[in-house]
Amino acid sequence: MKIKTIKTRIFKPDENLFHFMEDYISIITEKSILVVTSKIVALSEGRAVEKVDDRTKEKLIASESDFVLPTKYVCLTIKDGVVMANAGIDESNANGKLILLPRDSFKSAEFIRRELCKKFKIKNLGVLITDSRLFPLRAGVVGVALGYAGFKGIRDYRGTSDIFGERLEISRTDVADSLATAAVLCMGEGSERRPLAIISNAPVEYSDRLDRDELKIDIKEDIYKPLFEQIM
Repeated sequence: MKIKTIKTRIFKPDENLFHFMEDYISIITEKSILVVTSKIVALSEGRAVEKVDDRTKEKLIASESDFVLPTKYVCLTIKDGVVMANAGIDESNANGKLILLPRDSFKSAEFIRRELCKKFKIKNLGVLITDSRLFPLRAGVVGVALGYAGFKGIRDYRGTSDIFGERLEISRTDVADSLATAAVLCMGEGSERRPLAIISNAPVEYSDRLDRDELKIDIKEDIYKPLFEQIM
């Protein structure tokens, strides 16, 4: 698998995202995955607001979350079935503004995919919209998939055998988040200005059909349920 990052100028709020990408992407080949950072998707949707004070941010976090738990450093939130800090609202590389997450990253990924497939006359193309997350008890962020299109986001090993012939009962690989982590590592978190990347030779199954809930798991089935029960 190969990841090629693309350095760009600074994306402007309310700018046309597709026109921006056209300036930097001259060709995409079959069976590639275009990675787009969620920040420029959100900016293209006008999802940036002025930070007046901390109270403004707190109200935004509450309005963007399904669940909010204030802590010493951040608000732990659940949004769209994902645990994240501050509902994903970001102040880094924001020029004094608060940048919210895209309205619907899956919908945005499918739109980008459809337009690029028409432009480059290809069929098998993945689009992945990324953000960053912290793991509990781990320092440093990793990439996460907010939305994607054109490939299956999970690989299911249940019902197959391991190398010793034992039946696998629960093993699945989170393909989408794994790709996001690899891409974000190369794209950077600081002043790199690499909001786009192209992944080639990725071990994925391309598909026109998408189950946007395939990575979600009911909290009753989550191995962290005992931990969540202490805070909810």
